[in-house]
Formats: sequence, C-alpha cells, structure tokens
Amino acid sequence: MHYPNGKKYTAHTSSSLPLKVNQPVSTFANRGMNLEKLLNLSNQWYLDHHMAVVYKKPTPIQVVKVDYPKRSQAKITEAYYRQASTTDYNGVYKSYYIDFEAKQTNLKTRFSLNNFHPHQIRHMGRCQKQGGITFAILHFTPLGETYLYPYDSLKEDWSAFEDHQVASIPLKKIQKEGYLIPSCGFPALDYLSALDQYLQSFNHNSK
Repeated sequence: MHYPNGKKYTAHTSSSLPLKVNQPVSTFANRGMNLEKLLNLSNQWYLDHHMAVVYKKPTPIQVVKVDYPKRSQAKITEAYYRQASTTDYNGVYKSYYIDFEAKQTNLKTRFSLNNFHPHQIRHMGRCQKQGGITFAILHFTPLGETYLYPYDSLKEDWSAFEDHQVASIPLKKIQKEGYLIPSCGFPALDYLSALDQYLQSFNHNSK
C-alpha cells in the first residue's frame, strides 16, 4: 500500500512506537496521595457498613478570574489553592466528634515536625477542648506502617519543636505512645480499631 505521493505506508505497532514515560513530580501533595486514597477508601467502607461518618475536607480555592461566555453561565479561568485552615478529616464515630490530620514520610526512624503547621495544631487543640477526639495518622512509607498518634503526644512534641529542642518525632516514641493501624484489605486502613484502643485509654485517663 502506498500514499498518493508514492511513499510506502508503514504500519506502526506497539513495538515500533516510542514509549512515553511520565516521571512523577515529587511534591508534598503527591507524596500524600497514596495515604489519602487509602483513607478515602476506608471512610467509604465505614460509611457503607454504618460504622462511622468521616469525610475529607475540601481544599479552599481562591478564585481570581471568572469569564461569562453566556449570561446564565460562569467559567472560572484562573484560581489557586489556598492553604487549608484546619485539618484533613473530620466526622462522627460512636457519638464522638473526631478530627485528624494525615501525614506520611519517606524516613524510616523519625517523623519530621516540619510536616505540620501551627494552625493545624491549634485547631486540634480547640476541638479537643470542646470534647472532640483529635489525633494524627502517620504513615512510614518505607516500612509500610501506619500509626494513630494522639493529640496530647503531638502537642508535647510540637511544644518542644517550637522551643527548638527537637526537629522530629522518633519512631520509637510513636510506637510507644501511638497505636499501630492494621492494613487488612477491608477496610484498606482500619484506623477505627486503633481509635477504639485509644478511646479506652482516653476514657480511662479522663476519669
């Protein structure tokens, strides 16, 4: 088979086409995507099984420019993500209001406190003062381990961080004061089982 100009047609197969590989961009958002996806799947599983109602908070957006191609329509043409003012997730479990931040790290022996922001720590403290249950979910990617870390422990670490005494939380401290979250498939991350253990300790210490 030939083209009209006489040039022979060559069929392109998958082996003859160059492979295009997209290299992932290393950003805080991308690094957190895997953990976020697991938590979202877990939350949907909890919701479907009537165990808890927990949702991911939407990231606020600053709209800069809006076009109106039609009178009845508005099209956002320029917008930016703003820094979230609170934490990642909130909801209700066993009549408790729960509020937590989810973070992950590529380190093996410690968790950098630079991953947190002052407004997140303040928000968790305010929620806990009103009777809510607040904590952080910390995932160590190289170890494949995820922990529920209570706010009281995080607050202690943060105070030391602000005083320039520490820069990170040792894994051993997280293992001692936190609760290992099972990764059992259904749900993807069963953090409610770890939360049950924390609630037992929390209620015992509150008496």
